[in-house]
Amino acid sequence: MIAYIERFVHENDVDSSPDPDSAADYTSEVLSDLRVAAAIGGAISDAGKDFGGIQFSKPLAVLRPSDAADVAKILRLAARSPHLTVAARGNGHSVNGQSMAHRGLVIDMKSLGCGIHVDAAAMHADVSGGALWDDVLRHCVGNYGLAPRSWTDYLGLTVGGTLSNAGISGQAFAHGPQTENVTELEVVTGNGDVLVCSTRQNSELFFGALGGLGQFGIITRARVLLQPAPDMVRWIRVVYTEFSDFTRDAESLVTRPVGDTFDYVEGFVFVNSDDPVNGWPSVPLDRYGSFDPARISCSASPVLYCLEVALHYKNEDSPSTVDTRVERLMVGLRVKEGMRFETELGYMEFLLRVKQVEEEAKANGIWGAPHPWLNLFVSKNDIGEFDRVVFKNILKHGVGGPMLLYPLLRSKWDSRKSVALPEGEIFYLVALLRFCSPYQTGLSVHQMVVQNQEILQSCTKNGIDYKLYLPHYNSVEGWKRHFGNRWTRFQERKARFDPMAILAPGQKIFSRNWQHS
Repeated sequence: MIAYIERFVHENDVDSSPDPDSAADYTSEVLSDLRVAAAIGGAISDAGKDFGGIQFSKPLAVLRPSDAADVAKILRLAARSPHLTVAARGNGHSVNGQSMAHRGLVIDMKSLGCGIHVDAAAMHADVSGGALWDDVLRHCVGNYGLAPRSWTDYLGLTVGGTLSNAGISGQAFAHGPQTENVTELEVVTGNGDVLVCSTRQNSELFFGALGGLGQFGIITRARVLLQPAPDMVRWIRVVYTEFSDFTRDAESLVTRPVGDTFDYVEGFVFVNSDDPVNGWPSVPLDRYGSFDPARISCSASPVLYCLEVALHYKNEDSPSTVDTRVERLMVGLRVKEGMRFETELGYMEFLLRVKQVEEEAKANGIWGAPHPWLNLFVSKNDIGEFDRVVFKNILKHGVGGPMLLYPLLRSKWDSRKSVALPEGEIFYLVALLRFCSPYQTGLSVHQMVVQNQEILQSCTKNGIDYKLYLPHYNSVEGWKRHFGNRWTRFQERKARFDPMAILAPGQKIFSRNWQHS
């Protein structure tokens, strides 16, 4: 079998593309002893692109292992080649080719199944790394009345994928990102070892893999913390014309004690116009709501701000009780008359709200369009300058999609894990979720990418303290700046758990000969 893979790699690991039929034959022959299903054709084409739609890189094969042992065999075989790399691909929702392996092997993580085993007494669930979060939600809530504590806004993502980055949403201010809400992992390292790790067992791998961008191992199982699930959600949006009012209120809510604030706090920036995608119509929470622009001062800036909060409650809570709790929490917020919008919906419906957007976008033919997103963490100290330079200037006409903006707390993130953060206790997520619709006029994909670069250059020029979230750089120097004084630790973990740099080549951090270059 080793002779087969060496022949396969030797004949295919070249600049020119192999003949598809011969590549298929070799792949089948090489992997027959692994009991791993291999896919070519359409699956290879799918694995050569991602949600971003701006990077394309064709792999040699897409592999569908059935368990962690199969994943380990794939990695051990890849290690016999001087060039072959392996990428774990969940739902392909990366935006800069992070889940790709140019002329390498792509592992379809969903083939591991969506195994979810709940221990209701211990309040945790052991979940396959290839399970989608929306499956975790339905299983835990539907069968046990329990739910994970921290989410992402979009749940069509794999557990292993979000844990390899951070996993954030409106609950992260209270419970930390998803990486702070797991107590145990099963990880297949680049050495081909299957290791169970936690804060007490193989702890360096545990801390490294969480937020580690797939560089140290492939997460095949995670033990996720659970809490009692509510039944209903009161969902509220409040509009601000002044950035200082918006940030003051948002920071006030996220720094209150848990239990004395809302269960969810986010926010976004929108254009002060009637643009149906970027402007006023994007604010009301239901199709019957309306935004009255007459309540906005004619001297207001080109962009406005919306604070978005939610309160969880049970079916047995009376409407008056919920109203009282909401109004108590709203005390002190600078809410202007007529600028508050609210609705009620079920807990699962609230968490799956982006699923409806996805279905509508697919029906309209824009879900598959390019999405040159840009995600940043910006220090509280510089968020005002960011607003002035970026939102009020570069992005005053919007991005053709949501511009999320909300505060997070550094104390909720364990510094032993791999995620790089800006300085200070409070920092902001800035997520520019561009949609490049083929039916609308506006910037081309290329122009959007150029504008993203302009934003980053402006941040650097103005001394704004920021870190990329879901980072992507094309040079080692870029990664060194990203990790700062944690770069040495990151390299040491790589040398220990994936010394041949087989894993996650799409991140473009390490090459196969990195320790000799």
